[in-house]
Amino acid sequence: MSLEIVKPGVNINFVGNRHLAFVISGLLILASIISIVWREGLNLGVDFRGGLNLQILLKDKAVPAEDLRRILIDGGLEVSSLQNFGEDQKEYLINIQPEAEGDNNLSQKALNILTAALGADQVELRREEMVGPKVGGDLRQKALYAIYYSILMIIIYISGRFEQKWGSSALFMAILIGVVYLLSLFGVGVGTLIIIALIVTLITCYLMKFSYALGSILALIHDVVITTGIFSILDKEITLTFVAAILTIIGYSLNDSIIVFDRIRENIRRVKNRGSLALTINKSVNETLSRTILTSGTTLIAVLCLYFLGGPVNRDFALALFIGMTVGTFSSIFIASPLLLLWEKKKPA
Repeated sequence: MSLEIVKPGVNINFVGNRHLAFVISGLLILASIISIVWREGLNLGVDFRGGLNLQILLKDKAVPAEDLRRILIDGGLEVSSLQNFGEDQKEYLINIQPEAEGDNNLSQKALNILTAALGADQVELRREEMVGPKVGGDLRQKALYAIYYSILMIIIYISGRFEQKWGSSALFMAILIGVVYLLSLFGVGVGTLIIIALIVTLITCYLMKFSYALGSILALIHDVVITTGIFSILDKEITLTFVAAILTIIGYSLNDSIIVFDRIRENIRRVKNRGSLALTINKSVNETLSRTILTSGTTLIAVLCLYFLGGPVNRDFALALFIGMTVGTFSSIFIASPLLLLWEKKKPA
């Protein structure tokens, strides 16, 4: 006997409310873009930006982050970011840019400045990380490629599995790899290259009538943009841990969408010419609702436990997962499935 949160026969009009969902998603995406533009880009961590990361503890009492930043700047250091964290708000994560590549005295210089201003017995160094600018740039490029190629492989899998177009999928992959290769020959930056490649991906999916793949890719872009935008709004650092969370979110959201798509395909074959595609999609979403709630609910409970009990080091990772999985569940129900209606005006044979 299976556990069902939603009773059989329940018919919530998800498809009928798709326009409201599109508006909510559009506002979240707009807010994300505005935040990123207003902050002049993302708050990249030491993994991508390079420099020195220091985690320090003030033993006596907390000092406002802006005051601590001013102390370091007045001491002659270029402080890229300074964040206060921890339960007692006495710990700080500081990113300092070196004056010259190979400068190995930054850590001691920063400690000398802080101890001179606050007292020698008040400052404790908890952790330090040094990443060169070349290594940071290389990691940034590889992170973008990892996200893009994961999405590309997903498109090929979805189009082959649900639309039985493996030959077209191979052609599609060849086109995308060719576009990326040609753009790289002209020295196009990685960020611009990925954006152009995603636009070509969407256009190719539309022309080849990859309805399921197009719905999936738009939902995944929706999840990634909103999760990144909320991190920008909260002024959180974008690190390799965040990229790992994004890849996890992509896999989770895709899995949720595949379950719904499978039920849609089964119901389309079963009902044949009875009813409209909108009714079939809505029925399929309702039939998988119990599974969606159970999976999302148990996963989010585990993520919340990681956030509150995993310590400050894991907190941003857990926060990214929580945001992404919440948005991913929303997109699987309200974005990926209803988008099929935009590309298919009638049921496929």
